[in-house]
Amino acid sequence: MDDEVFKALADPSRRALLDSLMEQDGQTLSALGSRLAMARQSVSKHLEILERANLITTVRRGREKLHHLNAEPINAISDRWIRKYDRGRIAALTDLKSALESTAMTESDFVYTTYIEAPPELVWRGLTDPAFTRRYWGMEFETDWTPGSRWSVFHTNRGIRIGDEEMVVKEYDPYSRLSYSWTAYTKEFVDSIGYPDGMVEQAAAEPRSVVTYELTPNGTETRLTVTHSGFRPGSVVLPDISRGWPIVLSGLKTFLESGRYLQVEGAEAVAG
Repeated sequence: MDDEVFKALADPSRRALLDSLMEQDGQTLSALGSRLAMARQSVSKHLEILERANLITTVRRGREKLHHLNAEPINAISDRWIRKYDRGRIAALTDLKSALESTAMTESDFVYTTYIEAPPELVWRGLTDPAFTRRYWGMEFETDWTPGSRWSVFHTNRGIRIGDEEMVVKEYDPYSRLSYSWTAYTKEFVDSIGYPDGMVEQAAAEPRSVVTYELTPNGTETRLTVTHSGFRPGSVVLPDISRGWPIVLSGLKTFLESGRYLQVEGAEAVAG
């Protein structure tokens, strides 16, 4: 995958497309072409290469196909090469990593795609099974996952339970798609992690956001796309979840690919 990422970044036109998405994430093919004065066919070809390298991910919104920057490959390359070589020699990678990580903070949606060396059934369990989530996420979902049902979350590392009437399951298609309205920011939760004063009131005034997982088999891997949507401009919650999701998904990937899930009772049946 590293070779595909470096190859994709080597072309100035593709870097220009990434720059355009840094300025305004979630653009259509036509919008990207008009902003960069590039032919539609050329834009389409470059976007295909960027998508194969996982530098962008796409989301269907009605008839439109929206293109979003994806930080995961840059995170992986930065972690691997910065640790191995002198930081000064790859300052450009570091700058790009920072830019990619910050783009979602100014948009209404956060979109992140990663590839996990595990079947969809195991990734699904990693996202929903309390025996799994408490291990890498430090929390447990409490719900029967029926669409329309309420759900709550127990933060095992803080001893805090959060739930309200707006936290509901929206979609539940096992091993393929899951969607639910996001958790509330209670005063107890905000105080436990040291958020600034006024965070509860500001967060409570925002419309409820929605998390959607999409799982797609990809050979021996699963392509997992997380979309966290519904934020308004100036959201105080979006910067927080934009930093948090890459950490959570990295933990999930490490947990499943390292085989640590085998220590969870009954997980062998999923792996087999």
